[in-house]
Amino acid sequence: MLQPQPHTGSYYAASVNHVTDYAPLRGAQRADVCVIGAGFSGISTALHLAERGYDVRVVEANRVGWGASGRNGGQIIGGISGEAKMAAHLGAEGERILWEMRWAGNDIIRERVQTYGIECDLKWGYLDVAIKPRHLREQQEEFEQLERREFPFHYRRLSREEVVATIGTEAYIGGLLNMGNGHVHPLNLCIGEARAAVALGATIHEQSPALSIEEGKKPRVVTSRGSVTADFVVLAGNVHHFIEPRLRGYLLPVNSFIIATEPLSEIQVANINPNDLAVCDPNYVLEYFRLSADQRLLFGGRFNYFSFEPAIIRKFMIPKLQRIYPQLQDIRIDYAWGGTIGVTVNRVPQLGRLADNILYTQGYSGHGVNVTHLAGQIMAEAVAGTMERFDVFAGIKPVVIPGSHRFAKPMVSLGMLYYQLKDRL
Repeated sequence: MLQPQPHTGSYYAASVNHVTDYAPLRGAQRADVCVIGAGFSGISTALHLAERGYDVRVVEANRVGWGASGRNGGQIIGGISGEAKMAAHLGAEGERILWEMRWAGNDIIRERVQTYGIECDLKWGYLDVAIKPRHLREQQEEFEQLERREFPFHYRRLSREEVVATIGTEAYIGGLLNMGNGHVHPLNLCIGEARAAVALGATIHEQSPALSIEEGKKPRVVTSRGSVTADFVVLAGNVHHFIEPRLRGYLLPVNSFIIATEPLSEIQVANINPNDLAVCDPNYVLEYFRLSADQRLLFGGRFNYFSFEPAIIRKFMIPKLQRIYPQLQDIRIDYAWGGTIGVTVNRVPQLGRLADNILYTQGYSGHGVNVTHLAGQIMAEAVAGTMERFDVFAGIKPVVIPGSHRFAKPMVSLGMLYYQLKDRL
C-alpha cells in the first residue's frame, strides 16, 4: 500500500502557487463517478465530468500532482507514443481521428488555462533537435506530415547553424521548430485544474489511498477511513497494480531526473535560449531542457538509477548539462529531483475496461502532459456513453510482461540497455 507523503523537494514544489490541503475521505460517500488518482489523468477526468454536471469524487493517495504530473519536464508535446502501431491498426478514418487526438491535449490545456485563469507559466514554442542523420530524416517526415495536414501553427526546419543561433549549443545537427507545442509549470497547472474542478462541484480527498474496488452494479472504492459508492469508477494513473491485479504487468516504471540551476542572467538567457523554447532530443534515453519563469535552466534526462537522492542526481546530470552548455560550467544547481513514468511495452497508451462501469487509463510513455488531458476527456466521454475515441485505444491489446511489477528494477535496467543500444545506431 502506498504511504501518504509530502510533495517532492523539486523546483516546482518550491514555486507552487497554492499548497493543497483537501480533507481525507471519511465515512461512506456517494457520487456519480469516483476517480482514483489526482494527477493529470484524474484531475482532467474530474474537470471534464464536472463541466458535464456529474457529481465527482477524487481519491488520492498523497496530494494533487504528487507523482509524475507534478515532477516532469513540463514539456507539452503533441503526439501519442506508439502512433505508428496505432495507425497500422486503424483504417483511413481511424488515422484521421488519431491525428486530431494527437493535438487535442495541447488544445485542452490552452483552453483550460484561458477559461479558468490558471497561472502556470504557459509558453508556446518547442524545438525537436537532431543528433544523427536519421533524426533529420524523421524530422523531414514530420515536417511533410504537418504540411499535408495543414497544421495551423508556425513550424519550420532549422539547419545546424540556425540551431546554434537559436539555443547557443553546437551539440545538434539540425532541428524542427513547432510553435504548437510548448512548456508549462506542471504542478501549478495540475493544482489549478483541481481548483477549477472543485469550483464546479467536484470533491477531492487527499491522503486517501484506495485499498480495494468492490465490483457490482454500483462499484465501491474503499480507503482506510471511508468509501465511495458510484455509478462509475475511473482508475487514472500508473500505480493501480497495487490495488488491481489485472493491471499488473502492463507497465514498466522508468525514472526521469531533473536539475534546476540558479536564475540565469539576461546575458546568459540571450546566449542559450532567447526565444524561451522547450528543447528535446529524439533519443529513447533522451535529454530535454527549458527555462523556468524566473529564468532557471531546467535540464532533465534519464539514467539507470533507482534512487532520488539529490546528490546522486546532480552527479549524473551536471556533466550532461555541461556537455550541451560548457559556457554554464560554473553555474550553481539549486534543485535536483526525480520521478517515475509508466512506459508500455508497445508504447501505446492504455485505455480500457475492467468491468462495464470500471475504466482505466495509464501508460503515456513520456507524452503525459498532453495525453493525460486527452485521456481525461475520453474518460468523460465514455462515462457519458460516447465510445468512439475510447475504442481506438481499447481495441489495441496491451503487451503484458508477467511479474514486471515485482521485478521492475532488473527489467528496467535491461530496457535501458536495449534503448541505449538503439540510440547508438
